[in-house]
Amino acid sequence: MGTQDSFRDRIRRQRLPIVALVTYVIALLAWAAVIGRWFPMPGGQMDMQMHMSDPGAPEAMALSNGMTGISLYLLIWGVMMVAMMYPSSVPLFRLYAETLEGTTPAGKATRVGAFIGTYALVWTLTGIVPLVVNALVPIGSLANAHGGLLMGGSLLLLSVYQLSPYKYRCLRNCRSPLGFLLSHHQPGVRGAVRMSWQFSVFCVGCCWALFAFMVVVGSMNIVWMALIAVVLSLERSVAWGEKLARVVGMLAGISGSTVLLISLV
Repeated sequence: MGTQDSFRDRIRRQRLPIVALVTYVIALLAWAAVIGRWFPMPGGQMDMQMHMSDPGAPEAMALSNGMTGISLYLLIWGVMMVAMMYPSSVPLFRLYAETLEGTTPAGKATRVGAFIGTYALVWTLTGIVPLVVNALVPIGSLANAHGGLLMGGSLLLLSVYQLSPYKYRCLRNCRSPLGFLLSHHQPGVRGAVRMSWQFSVFCVGCCWALFAFMVVVGSMNIVWMALIAVVLSLERSVAWGEKLARVVGMLAGISGSTVLLISLV
């Protein structure tokens, strides 16, 4: 009992950011699950290891296995989103937890859990989009037949959005969690869900073009996942994040135009 009290006192003295610690641990486990391929997938483990990084392959595999495949794909997509988005969301989660001072520990845990869980749910639901797109226009077949045009077009789309006003409207909300909480605060568990949903919409609005590009190059390509996670984290957290977003947009435009010209020659 004395050891437990001593541990609690040490946490209080050091102001250990429990919410941040838990968030980073969850993100780390998510990265481990993605890198280690811990998930079951219709088509067999060998197919998963060989083809999951190919453009359109995970989506095609999921769609060919009905609701089971779709459900497993959304599970994997959700874990990927947690791995990529949770680290840069720690400031928001911590600030929200700090607004709950005076709430009972159980009430605080419930509201923070609802807030963090809703954020993960919204990002998981975005996985429906690549499935629908692949059902209409199979990316794998398109990549095999017109890889240069697909890559160039997706880079130009990324460029246009990265340089658009809407990108920066969403990015500024993502970069200012305190301002968001002050202007959107709602009490209770339902309020936590609504606030998290609203913030998630801004995050999706900020990052969707990067994720669209990720789907084109291979939605479960770990190298591209890591690169895009670094870019979106820096955009949201460092002082020069908006400048980085513009640089990414310009580089994407130059690269896309070059790839398209090479493909058309």
